[in-house]
Amino acid sequence: MQKSLVSQLITVIVVLVLPGFIIYQTFKQASKQLNPHEVSIKLKEEHVSSTDHSLFPILQEKFERPQDLTAACLSCHTERDKEVMATAHWTWLREVVRPNGEKMMVGKKNIPNNFCTGATGNNGSCMRCHIGYGWADETFDFNEPTNIDCIVCHDRTNSYVKRKGGAGMPSTVANATPDAPVPNYNYIAQNVGLPSRHNCGPCHFEGGGGNNVKHGDLEMALLNTTRKVDVHMAVDGKNMVCIDCHTTERHNIMGRQYSVSADNTNRIHCEQCHTATPHGDMILDNHYRKVACQTCHIPIYAKVNPTKLYWDWSEAGRRDENGDFITEYDTYGKYNYLSIKGRFVWDKDVIPEYHWFNGTASHFLYGDTITEIPVQMNRLYGEATCPDSKIWPVKVHRGKQPFDSEYRTIIAMKLAGEEVGEGAFWLDLDWERSIELGMDYNNLPYSGNWEFVRTEVYWPINHQVSPKEHVLNCVDCHTRNEKGRLASLNGFYMPGRDYSKTADFAGFSFILLTLLGVLTHIALRIYWSRTSD
Repeated sequence: MQKSLVSQLITVIVVLVLPGFIIYQTFKQASKQLNPHEVSIKLKEEHVSSTDHSLFPILQEKFERPQDLTAACLSCHTERDKEVMATAHWTWLREVVRPNGEKMMVGKKNIPNNFCTGATGNNGSCMRCHIGYGWADETFDFNEPTNIDCIVCHDRTNSYVKRKGGAGMPSTVANATPDAPVPNYNYIAQNVGLPSRHNCGPCHFEGGGGNNVKHGDLEMALLNTTRKVDVHMAVDGKNMVCIDCHTTERHNIMGRQYSVSADNTNRIHCEQCHTATPHGDMILDNHYRKVACQTCHIPIYAKVNPTKLYWDWSEAGRRDENGDFITEYDTYGKYNYLSIKGRFVWDKDVIPEYHWFNGTASHFLYGDTITEIPVQMNRLYGEATCPDSKIWPVKVHRGKQPFDSEYRTIIAMKLAGEEVGEGAFWLDLDWERSIELGMDYNNLPYSGNWEFVRTEVYWPINHQVSPKEHVLNCVDCHTRNEKGRLASLNGFYMPGRDYSKTADFAGFSFILLTLLGVLTHIALRIYWSRTSD
């Protein structure tokens, strides 16, 4: 009788479990066949130009100014100037609809931040990363085609840089003086090509005043890196360049930066190459509905060099006992105090913060009234119940910066300048004068009263994708440990992390009913076997 009961129990378990296991394995194998992991793409670096620019007579002429070189480019590449001048790389603006329904032009040109407070008014420094020549003040002509800098994107000699403090004017080295030698325009023009990482990097890797300062996932190490740092750009991997993903049509480059863009348009997404079901695993692929690829595949950022996480302007302006500017360094060798900028906190191998994000954002603009502290300089929209929202990894840069304590608005400062005594804070350390000039340049009302306020900026992480052997494991999120990746993310139920009376009751009820079913089946088999005797 005991052998009969054991055999019947084994039979029931096999009948219940085996079909489900077979179905799961069949689906898994089918998924692998339908969604191979390897992705085949045509890389831009493999492009071979059919044009030899060194043979064009016009490029043999002597160019006195960089604008003359642009004129030469446009003599053949007609209408390209209209394309460039329609892009945000030129205007630093895009039309958006604000939460109150107001349409306006918003972008790097007029959005304050908690790094150098804002671009406009600091033209000599910030406009180094504009794709034009000489945006030194409000007199810059955005309608003049020869003000376009063609070679900043198309130079393939790596001998061309924008001069620091030069409002976009070129030189041979970044730290050159205004009277330093200019690049060899003829040599550069005869060796142009598609943009490489060396073209994009100086601005996108060094924005905010240095390597990896702003983004955290974009740094100079990506010029020559390994798979451990980034599987896409690795020289021992695909060795991809920026425009392999950031595809371009008529000079409009796909992929907006969330810190200055509001609408969920002109974005690029992982599934463009990898599809929405790349894993060949039903459970993992189902995560895609509510979890961004970056969440699991970028477990840390700032892998090589530290990134700035905190900037406190309230401590700026101190001098030493001799009246000289002060510079102090942290254990990474990064400055953690500068008289001209204040106090900083840097870190590397940073674990991201996580937020629900649906691809849309809002921005705090000059003139907006502060209603909450810390001030959200940009707000990422999304929540668990939103069908388009996903969990994203985010770098949050926190700071403390000046605001008008009467009007309760963010203050614009004049930071950069050419000469001592002109009111530029980085030269004079004069708060009052710097604020007055910055607010005046931006045509903003100023009460004359200012204090400091805490602010936050959110940067979704997209680069430094780890190889598959270094991605997050299930228990990194599905855990009740307070150090779990998603411990602070609320508004939804996640198995393994959360307690839910309803879910627990349903689960235990299902298990109990299953056991009762098995026991009932066994009992009936025993009963039938006895009655049949």
